[in-house]
Amino acid sequence: MSIMECKFCQKTFSKGEHLRRHERSHTGAKPFTCALCRRSFSRQDSLARHEKLHTRRRATKDAPATDTVVKPPTPESLGSTDINDQTTTAPTSYEYAGAVSDDQPFNPLSTSVPHPAPQSLDVDFDLIWPDSEDLFQSIMSTETSNQWQMPLGTLPFSASPTTSDVAFGTPSSFDERPSSIGTIPSGGNHQAVQDVSKMVSNLSSSVTAAAKSTSITSIFLDECLHMFFVKFIPTFPVLHRATFVFRDCAHPLLLNAIAIGSLYLGPKDAVTKGEALWRLAHTAMATSWQNLITHRGPFDACEGVQLMITAILGQVYGALSKNRAIRSTSQAFHSLGFVWARRCGMFDSPPYPPSSVPSHDADDAHKERQWRLWVAREIQQRALLAHYMLDGLISQMSGVPTSVRHATNQLGLPSSDAAFEASTANEWISQMQSQPLPSPTATFRSILRRLFHPANESSRWLDIDTHTNLNLSAFSHKVILEGLQSLISDDDADEVTAVGVPTRREVRSALNQVYESITLNATLSSADRLETLLRWHSICLDTVVDTSLLCRNLCSRYDITQHIWREGGPPPPPQTSSSSPSSSRNPDLVSWVGTPAARIALLHAMAIQEIVEQLPRGRAHAIHMPSSLFATATVYAVFALAGSPALKIPCSVVWHDVVLLDTGTAKAGMSNDYLSLSDLNTGTSTSISMSMSTRTSMNNETDTARYIRGDVLYGSNVTSRNLLYELNSIQKLFRCLFAQWGVAYDMESVVEQWISLCH
Repeated sequence: MSIMECKFCQKTFSKGEHLRRHERSHTGAKPFTCALCRRSFSRQDSLARHEKLHTRRRATKDAPATDTVVKPPTPESLGSTDINDQTTTAPTSYEYAGAVSDDQPFNPLSTSVPHPAPQSLDVDFDLIWPDSEDLFQSIMSTETSNQWQMPLGTLPFSASPTTSDVAFGTPSSFDERPSSIGTIPSGGNHQAVQDVSKMVSNLSSSVTAAAKSTSITSIFLDECLHMFFVKFIPTFPVLHRATFVFRDCAHPLLLNAIAIGSLYLGPKDAVTKGEALWRLAHTAMATSWQNLITHRGPFDACEGVQLMITAILGQVYGALSKNRAIRSTSQAFHSLGFVWARRCGMFDSPPYPPSSVPSHDADDAHKERQWRLWVAREIQQRALLAHYMLDGLISQMSGVPTSVRHATNQLGLPSSDAAFEASTANEWISQMQSQPLPSPTATFRSILRRLFHPANESSRWLDIDTHTNLNLSAFSHKVILEGLQSLISDDDADEVTAVGVPTRREVRSALNQVYESITLNATLSSADRLETLLRWHSICLDTVVDTSLLCRNLCSRYDITQHIWREGGPPPPPQTSSSSPSSSRNPDLVSWVGTPAARIALLHAMAIQEIVEQLPRGRAHAIHMPSSLFATATVYAVFALAGSPALKIPCSVVWHDVVLLDTGTAKAGMSNDYLSLSDLNTGTSTSISMSMSTRTSMNNETDTARYIRGDVLYGSNVTSRNLLYELNSIQKLFRCLFAQWGVAYDMESVVEQWISLCH
């Protein structure tokens, strides 16, 4: 067998036809031309599918008009119901990937795709996801470009495919419609309907044309979907690759996944292509959510699960996009996920019963079915919880309260990451049997309640692992942290506590318990622990200073334009010397750096930088990384511009002291300006955070407590830091984030201006 090599990328092929087809993806050659419309294609099978559209259109014109409504295919109509016919575990299997029917035009309103006839397949098996070619042809189909519009019946005009330069037809009388509201007079109103129809058509066509103009190929779609599962899902596990079926997914979901995957590709135009696909998905979801919300997969517990996943993926991409318009759109739409979930009854959906986990000697078909039922419930649960996570992140980035009350979250805990990452039914069964049964009362609401009312509970929250036999996953910890962040956002910047909202002191006490849970949890991997602690430090930082306000004040003072935080009007004038330096609404920056709160903020900022530098390369793109890193840069810049770039800090930080220190008494210079050992040791384990070797022998203080109080530190347990150097390192870290999260461009631009002011 001869091996042939591509002259562009050196990829090898065993067949000449495969090599020639592959090289056309580099050259853009399109040797196959439609005899009817003269449109060119790069592949013969693509031309064949295109010609079938002409055939069907002619057949439609010749056929008598009927009032039959074509319903979207249901799981029962998709062919065999045997689970082994739907998917396999091999990622290169055609059955695993599914397919778009050659006879089915691309319709964003469709929620599933029928099986193709096996004998008609001509699939490029060099693709990891073979159906990427069919999805590509669907997106690029001229005849179906106008399917990107509102569902039939949304507006009183025909939804038949047309070209943008042909006027839409309107019914002669609206009485012909079953839900008639009476005849509308002709003339101006008749013309208005036509104008609205054409406006929607032109908008839909322009969105599709943007995708065409970016030279998107099936290989690009294939690579993006691969990178989505390999790079993104490990940091944000809301989909399950081992049971993922291409043909069962709505097109908007696929497009959002592909758009996220494009962020991990090298070519410079990948971002432009991803933005075009995101707009396609957003247009489809915004205009057809009524259809998507009724979709129910073969294993889903309720309707609308795919709509929820589509929404969360689109909002993750949008919230962290380089494109400011896309970021604004994402923030405006992000609360809809909770509305859709309630409408579908997802919050009331019962969890998968642990008693239904089959034994190893059960029938293979039964094991496969139960596995997929469990995965569907787990995906639904994680999609809902992911909306809570993103709600907290967008709240922090936009400077507004969260869209829902996280403290009332009645959802149960997701299963362990090990069970969710199982690639076979037998592996899943082994993981489920090795884990203790979860407590039915273990909900996020109950956990948050125990965090703030430990004295009223039979056991402390930290003992939940032994009391209810639970090992909290990294995913669960992040949801809990966003619940605490929402309580901070409910408080105003000057810590005047609202009715029913815990004080900052109480929130810091809860954060201390979460810290111990993270550090003592033996089931967390090193990367998961670091990634979770990264978010923990960022939220702790918010308990002492609002970094978004700090950034806005700093930029306003030096006339720097920033596009990261919502302005919300000009900041108030600088404070006088008699004002409180610790006010987070408008701090006197020079005075603020000398306060305990500022020194606490600096310790958290340095921890964030250290964690980012320690994270493995494959995990260095968590969704909360840009905002955490920018918070660090903001604190560094304030210290540097206030004339305090060179600092001495403790080599080893006791985070228990940092979190629980009462900054209100410390800044007043009172004798009890730090918590005593008995205050710190309020019934919780201190084996990790309270090392006696770090305490002085004189008064049982730690170097951490002495530093926060403002004492000058000496000895071998002290290290020096120059924040000008650290700002340069932060700038380089932002440049590493450019490819994944475009919002880092705007952040790096501000950091660069801060650095120039420091020199």
